[in-house]
Amino acid sequence: MGRLEGKVAIVTGAASGIGEATARLMANEGASVVVADIDASAAARVAGDLGSRAVVAEGDVADESSVARMVETAVESFDGLDVLHNNASDASTAAADTDLVTLEMAVFDRLVAVNLKGVLMGCKHAIPQMLARGGGSIVNTASIDGVMGRGVRAAYGASKAGVVLLTKSVASQYGSRGIRCNAVAPGLVLTPAVAGLTHEKLELASRSYPMPRLCAPEDVANAVLFLASDEAAFVNGTTLMVDGGASIYMPSSQVAAAE
Repeated sequence: MGRLEGKVAIVTGAASGIGEATARLMANEGASVVVADIDASAAARVAGDLGSRAVVAEGDVADESSVARMVETAVESFDGLDVLHNNASDASTAAADTDLVTLEMAVFDRLVAVNLKGVLMGCKHAIPQMLARGGGSIVNTASIDGVMGRGVRAAYGASKAGVVLLTKSVASQYGSRGIRCNAVAPGLVLTPAVAGLTHEKLELASRSYPMPRLCAPEDVANAVLFLASDEAAFVNGTTLMVDGGASIYMPSSQVAAAE
């Protein structure tokens, strides 16, 4: 029997990268999955591969009505909700998030709206449905940037640091009512979001991480599955580093240079 057999899960940002890998893995482990993404056609491709155990929810997690509809889709399609993976993130602003002094506040506002507010609203709308079923599991995607300071991406890092603390807050408030909340914090992951990195940048990253390869989306998905499943029944409020040891191995400036 699969580790999520009979469970209903929502995965945001599920049309590519970490989210896609997680949606596929959860379905393979027995879950019915809401494939949620702002890109409806890409989400439909993933859901189509998963068959009758998956449906699409189109929407922007920065918009509360979209988040509410996403949860409603799970309830209407599969009669409830057990697992939420708050994974959607906006990494498109990396080129504009290099120097705090010149940072446009519109960039900061968008990062917070998607990366932090979107996670908070996901929890807000999912928790009542989980309570109705006696509990559940929330797994948020944070980042190495949210736990260590770097020479760049201060706004992105601040938004992800908020995710780390929000995870602890939800865990402490709802753990006694059967809802666990944890996070994963990846480093550089080989997703479409980093497709523009040059070969030289990837080579530098490979030399900087204390591992023989870089992180694949499936590496993060496996960590998410563990935290979502009953195997992690007594894990609550933690942030699991899925960074190949980068956060304890490299100076922050070296991590920044590698990316």
